[in-house]
Amino acid sequence: MPADGFTTCLWFDNQAEEAAHYYVSTFKNSRLGNISRYTEAGPGPAGSVVTVDFVANGQKFVALNGGPQFTFDEAISFQIHCDDQEEVDYHWNKFVDDGGEAGPCGWLKDKYGLSWQVVPRRLIELVSDPDPEKAARATRAMLQMSKLDIAALEKAYAGE
Repeated sequence: MPADGFTTCLWFDNQAEEAAHYYVSTFKNSRLGNISRYTEAGPGPAGSVVTVDFVANGQKFVALNGGPQFTFDEAISFQIHCDDQEEVDYHWNKFVDDGGEAGPCGWLKDKYGLSWQVVPRRLIELVSDPDPEKAARATRAMLQMSKLDIAALEKAYAGE
């Protein structure tokens, strides 16, 4: 994996390899990289996974089996920018239906507890409109949603 740019390290208890496979299977432009294993020197059991390098949606990650000391929280999340409702539905349903947890305003947690924001590109346009009334209507509609609905956002924006 190239050393330039940033690599996000995701700390798991013991699900690093499983999670890497999951994320690679979820996103296009994804691939597994190197899998590092403990040796007889430890501290984990010889042969067990320490880290897994992977790319998900073009972004570099390393999954680390670091133990239960640290867990994910909402202070860090990943945004998935979606072109249409079909893409929003795919990512939302994939994560929520596969053991995740729906949240407000397009936020969710996947089955590993990692936070994601499933955001239609159109939402950014609507809530950034120079007309403050239109932007406010779109924002109020978004605040009432869990999974974001582009058609409903556009209706609110238009004042319908």
